[in-house]
Amino acid sequence: MQTHEIHSRFLEHFRSTGHTVVPSASLILDDPTLLFVNAGMVQFKPYFLGDAPAPYPRATSIQKCVRTGDIDEVGKTTRHNTFFQMAGNFSFGDYFKEGAMEHAWKLLTSSVAEGGYGIDPERLWVTVYEHDTESAALWRNTTGIDPARIQVRGAEDNYWDMGVPGPGGPCSEIYYDRGPAYGVEGGPNVDEDRYIEIWNLVFMQDIRGEESPKKGAPLLGELPTKNIDTGMGVERVACLLQGVENVYETDLVRPVIAKAEELSGRRYGANHEDDVRFRVIADHARSGVMLVGDGVTPGNEARGYVLRRLLRRIVRSTRLLGVQEPVLGEFTQVVRDAMAPAYPELRTDFERIDSVIRNEEEAFLTTLTAGSKIFDVAVADTKKSGASQLPGAKAFQLHDTYGFPIDLTLEMASEQGLSVDEHGFRELMGEQRRRAKEDAKARKTGHGDLSTYRTLLDQHGTTEFIGYTDLESQSRVLGLLVDGAPAKSAAAGTEVELVLDRTPFYAEGGGQIADTGTLVGPGVEVRVSDVQRSVPGLFVHRAKVVSGELGVDTMLEAGVDRDRRRAIERSHSATHLVHAAVRGAYGKRAAQAGSLNSPGRMRFDFTAPSSVSASVLGGVEEEVNSYLQNDVEVSSYTTTMDKAMELGAMALFGEKYGDQVRVVDMGDYSRELCGGTHVGRIGQLGVVKLVADSSVGSGVHRVEALVGMDAMRHISKEHLLVTQLAEQFKVPAEELPERIAGVVSRLRGAEKELQQLRVQQVLSSAGELAGRASDVHGVSLVAEQVPDGVDGGGLRALAGEIRGRLTGRPAVVALFAAEPSEGKVSFVVGVNDAARDLGLAAGKLVPSFAAEVGGRGGGKPDMAQGGGTNPAGVTAAIGALHRELDKAVQG
Repeated sequence: MQTHEIHSRFLEHFRSTGHTVVPSASLILDDPTLLFVNAGMVQFKPYFLGDAPAPYPRATSIQKCVRTGDIDEVGKTTRHNTFFQMAGNFSFGDYFKEGAMEHAWKLLTSSVAEGGYGIDPERLWVTVYEHDTESAALWRNTTGIDPARIQVRGAEDNYWDMGVPGPGGPCSEIYYDRGPAYGVEGGPNVDEDRYIEIWNLVFMQDIRGEESPKKGAPLLGELPTKNIDTGMGVERVACLLQGVENVYETDLVRPVIAKAEELSGRRYGANHEDDVRFRVIADHARSGVMLVGDGVTPGNEARGYVLRRLLRRIVRSTRLLGVQEPVLGEFTQVVRDAMAPAYPELRTDFERIDSVIRNEEEAFLTTLTAGSKIFDVAVADTKKSGASQLPGAKAFQLHDTYGFPIDLTLEMASEQGLSVDEHGFRELMGEQRRRAKEDAKARKTGHGDLSTYRTLLDQHGTTEFIGYTDLESQSRVLGLLVDGAPAKSAAAGTEVELVLDRTPFYAEGGGQIADTGTLVGPGVEVRVSDVQRSVPGLFVHRAKVVSGELGVDTMLEAGVDRDRRRAIERSHSATHLVHAAVRGAYGKRAAQAGSLNSPGRMRFDFTAPSSVSASVLGGVEEEVNSYLQNDVEVSSYTTTMDKAMELGAMALFGEKYGDQVRVVDMGDYSRELCGGTHVGRIGQLGVVKLVADSSVGSGVHRVEALVGMDAMRHISKEHLLVTQLAEQFKVPAEELPERIAGVVSRLRGAEKELQQLRVQQVLSSAGELAGRASDVHGVSLVAEQVPDGVDGGGLRALAGEIRGRLTGRPAVVALFAAEPSEGKVSFVVGVNDAARDLGLAAGKLVPSFAAEVGGRGGGKPDMAQGGGTNPAGVTAAIGALHRELDKAVQG
């Protein structure tokens, strides 16, 4: 039995018993606890944990999974795989133990003709949790299994929980006896090579605490609603039903090995070393394609790193098999052809998937040859010296220069009988990261080496900042850098970095952007574009010499762009007020997580303890503007950290403060530690208008606001828009929402009426379409593409109408509605009672053609539906259906 049939039989079995068929979730679900989806129940976790109500009482799915903990073991044995498929059925407060046992046993042991897998029940064993006597009795009563084939196991094997406080429960496993050729008798407790697990049934009935019952901890109680979570290993069942030894010999994996044999001229099974390489290629090719299909791209961190490692292991394995040419594209095509019947998106999105994988191989091949030579020399030198460990410096060179992941170096060294100085490698990596941070800081704060700035600091002391009170000053040039190097002078047109003895320019910090302005001296003018604290206490001005020549020791008139500074001060002051208002609305947990204060606009990020509602933000805006009317004085003072905390000043999380801190007070409403510049009185803000809010990460929310004249201009623009709309609708402004809602409602009603007219028009063609039915060995077949504009409901109604007209003989109706402009196609298949008597089922006909339109679907035996993304494939789909029906009827 082919794996895709194992898929379809599983889903059809549970669909027929009232389970909702749920498509596989992406491998990269938004779950912070998982790198990849690694189990069939992951997408249902919110329902099991009670975080959300289940939208259905029972469900079934076949979930694609990736587990990466054993990457190094893949290929060495036939047991390990990174990609696998987990078929499961789930109950959310519906059926429990007995129902789960009945469903699993029936599917496994029913005959192939009855839709089952046809497994001999005498070869099945089950295990139960040692304290779950109920399950042992239910297995006997439900299935009639010989009690001698029911074995008891402890909590480590047969108790399940999520590893955190919450639901848990005993589990029961179904094993298949492969026979005496695979080991000794005695059941799974004796030999798990002979007896292999194929299905695990978890009975969620308990509430566990901080410690797991697996370690003997007591339970907290029973779940108010009992749930079922089961998992059947698709690949393991495929091994049994296809009569092969392991997953590498099944229909979905063996073709990749066959392609590797074709490319290399070597044969799988000839020797262990080559077999390891063949298996690495086969496993990683599937995983790589499926990961790229779900949006992962090769990179140096997290998921991207895992993918890169998988793909590069394939390349190296094929090289060890003697293949020097690019190969990933070849394997990608084989995986697509094997897996697309179950995952049609691999076909429709193949161009992107193939491009990502080929580009990664191309990048790796450019360094692999050279890196391998360096590695070979290093190995020879190591062995010649009598050492058994490859130096960390060589491993770092391979990583830094040739892109070898440390895992690849470890693997290659192991093959040569050597270890690697991982500690030395990690130390060098740490140094590189520290340098990278300093380089990044240098790019932000200046081009010069930090030692240059430290020398200036040592020679002249800290820069005197007078910008809190003055926006102009007489300043002397203490140091000048051109292209990062000290210079005595700089001519017009030169980009420079300069240090002054005193400055009114604010250096970027605390969310407030830097000042800009001019420096003017005898015969020279300089335009300042940015100011940074390159080292603590030293202000570095990034500027351009506009005219004349600038030299060290030149006296300059420093002037800050006054209007821009005042606008920034209003924004920064508004941030303090918004912060206070948000804290008032959400409590102390709403802590500032970042800000940006630019001219006339502020951005404020804060940790959101719950969802942030528009009404609360509206209240924040109103509260801030109400407080502005008080026009309180803004004061600042320096004090000790302890005193500031006594006064209730807010310190920002992640900021570093010294013993002396600057406190900014805005009356009793806001008191924060802050080094930025602010207005003298809050009335100078004019008005604060929140204009945007969004989520910027897990638990972090962002609001943006305009301040002062920028806010007034925004409000005026909105007022003008509202006035124009009021004139257009001829109602007072306050009645606009109701009037617009009424117009939208009428439009929707008109669209609904139009759709009904379309359906009626389409239904009128039922007689004509029924009259065009073709004969397929005594079965009437109507397979047509209907006109544009028919939705799913109309398509079902038309199919039912045509089916009703085809009386007196078996009939199948298949209708397609294509929308080329949107890249979509919908389809419906219906069969009458006479056709079902012949064994024809609508849901089973869908897979025969769905791939042609790049989609999937399903339904009941009398009516099924689905959709796809390839409207151009409708003609091919109709042809595929003809062929399937011809085969089914004749067979």
